[in-house]
Amino acid sequence: MDVFVRQGDSLYYYSQLFNIPLQLILDSNQSVNPQQIPLGQRIQVPGYVGLDYQIRRGESLWALAQSRNVSVDEILLANPNIDPSSLQIGQTIKIPLRITWRVVNGKQNYDYEALSIDIRRLQTVYPFIKVSSIGSSVMGKDLQEIIIGNGNKRVHYDGSFHANEWITTPIIMTFLNDYLLSLTSQGSIRGILTTPLYEQTFLSIVPMVNPDGVNLVINGPPTEEPYRSNVIEWNSGSTNFSGWKANINGVDLNDQFPALWELERDRNPKTPGPRDYGGESPLSEPEAIAMADLTRKRDFARVLPFHTQGQVIYWGFEDLQPPENEVLAIQFGEASGYIPVETTNSYAGYKDWFIQDWRRPGFTIELGIGTNPLPLSQFDEIYEDALGIFLSALYL
Repeated sequence: MDVFVRQGDSLYYYSQLFNIPLQLILDSNQSVNPQQIPLGQRIQVPGYVGLDYQIRRGESLWALAQSRNVSVDEILLANPNIDPSSLQIGQTIKIPLRITWRVVNGKQNYDYEALSIDIRRLQTVYPFIKVSSIGSSVMGKDLQEIIIGNGNKRVHYDGSFHANEWITTPIIMTFLNDYLLSLTSQGSIRGILTTPLYEQTFLSIVPMVNPDGVNLVINGPPTEEPYRSNVIEWNSGSTNFSGWKANINGVDLNDQFPALWELERDRNPKTPGPRDYGGESPLSEPEAIAMADLTRKRDFARVLPFHTQGQVIYWGFEDLQPPENEVLAIQFGEASGYIPVETTNSYAGYKDWFIQDWRRPGFTIELGIGTNPLPLSQFDEIYEDALGIFLSALYL
């Protein structure tokens, strides 16, 4: 929500008035010098939105404030040009509303458009997050990265490397929403205070690595050629893409990384298709290139790509993982009920490449159990299991 600076105002005053941590207000207004804020400067207050309201006969700001559980000064800050002594019937003003519920709608067929809508909603309510594009998919969709916090420990989550594992995206986005809500309310999740997590960690999230593939599985083949004809041919003429893992080029993005890629290619299909074709060379696909470039740029301390299914935590690669990998995997297992498994005979995956090149903790988290794509009826159970991993990866 926007407020406008008056004589004598400060960001500290806003944090006290709206009961929002000062750091979140500072991070929501990074272009503003908190020591020299010009009069009339627009300030974003996270955790609030301004609702349009039309004045009725006999109403006063005091009565409105009482009925809406806000202070008169909160209303005045959101409405710099009103005269509280001469309100007009039918006059439209902004009433501050604190957001205390999820704005992410995860329990739906969560395609690229649903993700984009939810990212915009989160940006509106929680402007201290940073959202940017790390690259584009084959069909030109932005691959969005969301950043939360400025701490020294750099943690990365991602979802939907595989198209028919798209439920990982709304699971991640639901956690993100719960995390942001707990930060603005200065609360906790499962007894863990989240403000210290925000202060100590830099959380990078790429919620949908493979948007073209996700849309293919959920919405069917695109209208654009040659993509439409190609995917139908590669899918044996069928327009049922529930078994499709690859990107729109028929390349499996989690077989695209230079970590014994040749061994993976030797045992997998040599032509485009629904799954397991690793391309003609490592990092040939724009989505894989974007993820590799991001990982080099961010220098993550640990990465957690989320997949489905199996309720398993894969944690090794060719004995190159650091000793803490197994320790963390066991702790993640205790937090989720999932089984830690040292990966064997696994090559060319994002987690494999990260362990190989950085010798740091990397994990492939297989959420849920059943046949992909997992049904939304499992959403709540999957989320409750995954929540322990999301939290543990930040505080351990």
